Amino acid sequence: MKMFLTQHLRPAFVMTAALCFITGILYPGLITGAAQLLFPAQANGSLIERDGRVIGSALIGQRFTTPGYFHGRPSTAGVEGYDAMASGGSNKGPTDSTLAARIAERVDSAVVSGAVRGGIPADLVTASGSGLDPDISPASATLQIARVAQARELPAAVVTTLVAQHTTPRQLSVLGEPRVNVLRLNLALDSLSATIPSTRSTR
Repeated sequence: MKMFLTQHLRPAFVMTAALCFITGILYPGLITGAAQLLFPAQANGSLIERDGRVIGSALIGQRFTTPGYFHGRPSTAGVEGYDAMASGGSNKGPTDSTLAARIAERVDSAVVSGAVRGGIPADLVTASGSGLDPDISPASATLQIARVAQARELPAAVVTTLVAQHTTPRQLSVLGEPRVNVLRLNLALDSLSATIPSTRSTR
């Protein structure tokens, strides 16, 4: 019995304990430490602050509905959308009538806002797989410039320049697609509106 414990159980316990230490403590500790040292912002969730207060993350979209803000990609994550606890898509196929109705409704809404039917970017009327996409395409941002400029009483050229400044190109010029982070753009828009006078007459 003693030999059995020595030859079989002891090595098993030692190996289990060693693997638990390596994979459960040592490796996560090294990775966490390296991430905090080399990429602290990303390691802590790419949080965005304003006036010393965290207002969101660059990785998770938020709902913007007022005319004076750029709107993000539609979301089906949770009842109200953009619910990080209910991340996911609708899982509806292209032949689903409910999905078709939703897209048609979003298209109609975009047309009312000034878009031309048939020229609306797909990401403006379809939800992402996660439901939390924080970015839109430059085409979707450009489509909203006139509405935002009018609501903010800013020159359209100024808002266009702001969109260009917040457009992230492809990584290494080949990976992914150009994109615009909606939260960062809207924060910049708030700051811009606070420093540039309205185009409305003051008389």
